[in-house]
Amino acid sequence: MGGKLSLLRAARLVGVNRSALQKKIQSGELQSYDGMIDSDSLLRCYPDAELENTAQLMRVAQIKERAFGKRVYERALPDAEVLAARVTELGTTLERNRAQVDRLRALLAHLYARLEELERQQSKGTPTDWEALRTWIRNETDAAMEPGFDNPLAVRDRLLSIMSAHVTVLPGGQEFLVEGQDTLLEAAIRAGIPLNYGCSGGNCGLCKARLVSGQVKKTHHHDYVIREAEREQGYILLCSNTAVSDAVIEAAAAASVQDIPFQQINARVKALTPLMDDFMLLQLETPRSQRLRFLAGQGVTLQVSNAYRAELPIASCPCDDRNLSFHVRRVPGNHFSDFVFHQLRRNDIVQVEGPQGEFILHEGVPRKLYFFAFDDGFAPVKSLIEHALSLDAGSIQLHWFGSHPSALYLPNVPHAWADALDNFGYGEYVAGFDLRALNAKRSEALLGWLQGIADRDPELAEGNVYVAGPEEAAGLAERFFLGLGLPGSRVTTGTLR
Repeated sequence: MGGKLSLLRAARLVGVNRSALQKKIQSGELQSYDGMIDSDSLLRCYPDAELENTAQLMRVAQIKERAFGKRVYERALPDAEVLAARVTELGTTLERNRAQVDRLRALLAHLYARLEELERQQSKGTPTDWEALRTWIRNETDAAMEPGFDNPLAVRDRLLSIMSAHVTVLPGGQEFLVEGQDTLLEAAIRAGIPLNYGCSGGNCGLCKARLVSGQVKKTHHHDYVIREAEREQGYILLCSNTAVSDAVIEAAAAASVQDIPFQQINARVKALTPLMDDFMLLQLETPRSQRLRFLAGQGVTLQVSNAYRAELPIASCPCDDRNLSFHVRRVPGNHFSDFVFHQLRRNDIVQVEGPQGEFILHEGVPRKLYFFAFDDGFAPVKSLIEHALSLDAGSIQLHWFGSHPSALYLPNVPHAWADALDNFGYGEYVAGFDLRALNAKRSEALLGWLQGIADRDPELAEGNVYVAGPEEAAGLAERFFLGLGLPGSRVTTGTLR
């Protein structure tokens, strides 16, 4: 027996991304009704899906988690009370279905009796006609009551409904799953949905949202007081509640950089890791009560020693908002760079201001994504790619150009993406000259590489292109792609100083 599944849950069940399902819906291979997918149709499209199991899906998810630098889930099971409530709800549904079957059987018994009575009373119709009608009804009823083939995807979906809850956000229609002991806010952030929030600790009330349908459970204390009138309307704090059942919430989500407030945070140095010869991975941790809200691809201003400042792109995903990564390039004579490489230590305080910048992902567009990074332009590109992966984006291609071999300072990350993800392609190139200082000959060489990539991949002209790096190289690449006929709306460029 099949059922109706949301696009998000269907993608999770068969282990593909949502864009792959959307393509099958558009081609007519997969049936969709009001945004819901028929599980029998899904199984026909993915007949091997029944060979997968929950453990295998979790293993793949963990590979993906490690591949793009996010933490692996530490707690896979929901809170005991939440788990019990979900099992209880499933039991209630089962009993309701059984009661409906009993009522149907009683109705059919009355129908048979009525048919026999009509047969005696009616002069029209031969006995053969009445007997044929009774036989047809009985055969159809027996067939409907027979357990028959149980769609393995429907079985697994029932298991998934116990382990996680499906949440839809209005008015935008975004979807996410609440897994483990995550709050609604944590699950949304991890899924790449930029809901409004502040302290994430139950004090400010910025994550207040209205529960439209479904059941939630308060898992964290909060000091913010929700007025009685708002409670009656279903308002809750997303940072303090988890979903017990599938739910629909009404909540504000950032749609543009203008929706993200300016913030000032004192973060602590979590780690300093040298990368090749001229780069340092700087990892900061914000206070639990003051996390940085930003959109993937944006940057901030960092200040060290209360004196030296630099504008740097954030190299990590908004889905892990307490842990911020930066790729600091060694620039001899630059006070900020010198301090980071020679004096900054673990647990030192770094002042963070921002975010700023409009080098962000265009969401909701089912096009192939192309990323071109030049030298440390990989930092904002890494943030965008991690965000795209959290959104379960479709096909992604990354091309990373380095002035010299050591400018490709973090090669294990894109190689891990390419190894773990079927829809990810990666190419790296060593220019052999400074990409920050182009002349006619160097520009010609760089254009030759870009033309070669475009010739080998005719789909590029139909994709969305993101370019980041030093101003001269990024500007040349931007002009090249616009020259291919891509509209400006599909070429997004971020330049670094």
